[in-house]
Amino acid sequence: MAAPLPQTGRPLAGTFVDYLPGVLLSAIVAVAGYLAAPYVARVVPIPSMVIALIVGIAHNPIAARPTTQPGMAFCVRTVLRWAVALLGLRVALADIAALGLGTAVLIIVAMAATIASGFLFARWYGRTPGFGALVGVGTAVCGASATLATSTVVPDYPGKQADVAFVVVAVNALATLGMLAYPPLCLLFGFDAQDTGVMLGGTIHDVAQVVGAGYAVSDTVGNSAVIVKLFRVFLLLPVVLAVGWYLTRQGMRHGEARVPVPVFAIVFLILCLINSAVPFVPPLAPLYAPVKSVLVEASNWGLLLAIGALGLGTSVKTIIGLGWRHITTVVASTAVILVIVTGGLLLMRAL
Repeated sequence: MAAPLPQTGRPLAGTFVDYLPGVLLSAIVAVAGYLAAPYVARVVPIPSMVIALIVGIAHNPIAARPTTQPGMAFCVRTVLRWAVALLGLRVALADIAALGLGTAVLIIVAMAATIASGFLFARWYGRTPGFGALVGVGTAVCGASATLATSTVVPDYPGKQADVAFVVVAVNALATLGMLAYPPLCLLFGFDAQDTGVMLGGTIHDVAQVVGAGYAVSDTVGNSAVIVKLFRVFLLLPVVLAVGWYLTRQGMRHGEARVPVPVFAIVFLILCLINSAVPFVPPLAPLYAPVKSVLVEASNWGLLLAIGALGLGTSVKTIIGLGWRHITTVVASTAVILVIVTGGLLLMRAL
C-alpha cells in the first residue's frame, strides 16, 4: 500500500528535525530524476518530473518508515503549493492576447469540455470525483503540473496518492504519443503553420512535448504551439479555483472535508500580472530577469521535490491494482480535447 500521509487539510505542524528525513529522501529522488533526464532523453523525451516519480515509486519500501512521513507530507503539500504559484512567472498576458479571440474561445471550450469529461468518465467507470478532477484538469491544462496543482484542492480520499501518480504517468505517456502522432495528423488535415501550432499546443498535455512536437515541424509552428500552451497554463488559476469550489460543494453534500480557496492560486495570478507588466517598464528588466530566472528554477525544483515525495508514498502494487477503468478514463478525456480542437480548427477554416 501507499505510505500514508497525514490526512488533514490544516498546515503541517512539526519541527525542522521532524521534516528533515522525508525532505532529504525526496530531494535525493528529485536529484536522481534531474540527473537521469538528459540520458533518458536520448531514447525518449520523458520529463525529469516523471522520472523522479518513477524513481520514487521504485523506492517506496524505504519511505514506509514513520520518520519520513512528516517531511514527505510537507513536500507534497506546502512545497508543491508554492512551486505551482511560481508557475505564474512563465505566463504573459501579451502572448495570450496574440492568439486572437476565435482561437482563445476554441481552447477554452475544449478545456471546459475536457474537464467535464474527466468527471463524466470517472463517474461512468465507477471512479471517485477526485480522480475525475485529476484526469480532467491534467488533460485540459498542462499535464503533470496541473495534476499536482489540482491534487492540492482535491479532498483526501482512499487511494488519492496512487491516483495522482497514475495520472502524472498516464498524461505524460499520452503526451509523448501525441508528440509523435499529431504532426502527421495535422499534415493529413492540410493545416497551415498557424493551425498546426494551435492544434499541437491545444491538445498535447505537457509543455515539453508541445515544444518537441512544434519545433520539430518548424520555428513558426513551435512559436504558435508554445503560445497556445501558455494560454492553457494561464487558465490553471481559474480551473483550480473552479474545481476546488465544485469539490467543496460535493464535500458539503457528502460530509467530506471542505476545501479552502488556495492562496497559491492568488499568488500565481499576481506573478503572472507582474510578468506581464515588466516589459512595459524597461528600467526594471535588468533587475527582473535574474530574479525571474532564480524563481523559475526554484519552481522546477519545488515540483521535482513534491513529485519525488509523491512517488515515495506510492507503491507499484497499488498502481497496478487500479485497473483498466483508470486507463480508459484518461484516454477518453484525451480523445475529447483532440476531437474538439481539431474539429474546431476544421470548422473555422470552412467558415
